[in-house]
Amino acid sequence: MPHQLPEGQEPLLSVSGLTKLFGSFKACDGIDLSIGHGEIHALLGENGAGKSTLVKMLFGILAPSAGAIAWEGRATEIPSPAVARRLGIGMVFQHFSLFEALTVAENIALSLDENISIADLSKKAAELSVAYGLPLDPDAHVADLSVGERQRIEIVRALLQNPKLIILDEPTSVLTPQEADKLFETLFKLKAEGRSVLYISHRLEEVQRICDRATVLRHGRVTGACDPRQETPASLARMMVGAEVAGVEKAEPSANGDIQLQVTELSVSPRTPFAMPLRNISVTVRAGEVLAIAGVAGNGQSELFDALSGEYPVREPEAIRLRGKPVGRLGINERRLLGAGFVPEERHGHAAVPAMSLSENLFLSRNASDRSAYLSGGTLGLIRHGVVQQAARRISEMMDVRKSGDDPAAGSLSGGNLQKFIVGRELDRQPSVLVVNQPTWGVDAGAASRIRQALVDLAKSGSAVIVISQDLDEIFEVATSIAAISEGRLSDAYPAATMTRERIGILMGGVHGAQTVPAGGVESAHAH
Repeated sequence: MPHQLPEGQEPLLSVSGLTKLFGSFKACDGIDLSIGHGEIHALLGENGAGKSTLVKMLFGILAPSAGAIAWEGRATEIPSPAVARRLGIGMVFQHFSLFEALTVAENIALSLDENISIADLSKKAAELSVAYGLPLDPDAHVADLSVGERQRIEIVRALLQNPKLIILDEPTSVLTPQEADKLFETLFKLKAEGRSVLYISHRLEEVQRICDRATVLRHGRVTGACDPRQETPASLARMMVGAEVAGVEKAEPSANGDIQLQVTELSVSPRTPFAMPLRNISVTVRAGEVLAIAGVAGNGQSELFDALSGEYPVREPEAIRLRGKPVGRLGINERRLLGAGFVPEERHGHAAVPAMSLSENLFLSRNASDRSAYLSGGTLGLIRHGVVQQAARRISEMMDVRKSGDDPAAGSLSGGNLQKFIVGRELDRQPSVLVVNQPTWGVDAGAASRIRQALVDLAKSGSAVIVISQDLDEIFEVATSIAAISEGRLSDAYPAATMTRERIGILMGGVHGAQTVPAGGVESAHAH
């Protein structure tokens, strides 16, 4: 079988019957897994499948409730990350843990279990970064580095521990295609040295390209294993979800719709020392259009969302126009009253209050006009809880939100299910303009497909949709036009049909010259 180690080969790491209980809930249920020497092994599964819980047990962050772990053929316990590192296990988390005010070397020093001078550490890190094709300046401050460079810090500090196994969690989610290719070269070099990689990703094309074997989790159990090179993205998704994942039926490009959102020479100064200023951004989005804005994290996406949503109004009223009305100085509720909807990147605490129920979160998100339907006396009066709960149920059914009770707390839902509810909550208002930041961040294939189709369907109904995303697969699935943001500047927007991953990667890297313009010309107003 392709998922078995070659005959006679001893695994580097193996687990048998590994189980983790949280109360009566089994996050991992009797997992069996083996990783060979010198292999890149994919760990696949939906949100909530148990992937994070499993790797946290392997890295000593969580203690198993039952089962056994063997390292190089010997039974072992891993009570802490320090023990994991001493064994030879390194981990690079999806969300970086770096101090922006410190240098590269200082950040690496904080994570090491041994005492070493900053000068010696800088020399070692520089040598290692050159050897593995991960160029870094040890004296650079993290605040001045791109997200791709920050990821290199995490990988280099893992490599400084001389690991035999490196666990990578969604490592390319913040990289351009060119940076991802460089990362893959590093992984192949590690493999050639006999080191192993446990690779977690929702990007199934990458899994096909670089992984030797794959183990699939569903509902905390191993449900399949395969040689991903013999599979397709669709078949891998089917193994993860347990059913066929529907493709997205894309909207047809339309140049004749009314202008719904117009941004003209928008510039915003940074609000904090580490924020990205926005520089002379201009773009036009029409009814029926899905404009996707690509970019590596930290290049002004959050600042642009804040400006478009009114969370931080801008100085010039005319810099942003919604349906012909200048709204630069207006706040979120006033922009909602004009027919706009917004989905921020951060689900917990920004898009939803985790401790409050879904219906309460729904009510909070409505402006004064919307709320009148939920109050006993029009715009004033008591909340009609039954009506609000009925609306929350309707949204949950529309978006296939899977939840533990009729009206549970938002924080009790998995990330993907909460995201479906938040997107559905905005779609329920049928906004004329919808701005979404990272709509399927950390969301599994089935939930991502449903969210993307909902955004496309909204555009088909005559709304303008702006999708800010780091996921190029997502961008090609939904977009009628594509632009890229880099260092707070927005490129021209081009018809999606004329774009390639390479061209988008160049734009994401900040090159906006004529050499990048594809056949078909410019679709929206010039930014530079």
